[in-house]
Amino acid sequence: MLTPYPALRRQVLTIYKELLHLGKDYPTGYTHFRQNLHKAFIKNISLIDEDEIKASIKRAEFVKREIEALYYLKKYRTLKKRYNMT
Repeated sequence: MLTPYPALRRQVLTIYKELLHLGKDYPTGYTHFRQNLHKAFIKNISLIDEDEIKASIKRAEFVKREIEALYYLKKYRTLKKRYNMT
């Protein structure tokens, strides 16, 4: 089936791949993260309205930024603990 918005499809695939890459270091494990990510994307597979697709992409980008912030915070706490910074 041909998608009506190929540019949006490209964005969705890109954000999916980026999230998969971020999931490699997720605290609960990669397989758990991948399964949940797959479920979330499958849930929105039937979207056909351009605005709804864009809103879903924005939500995925927000999740991506939150995961990155989680990793930076984890790294900061580890370094702080390791070097006994007060």
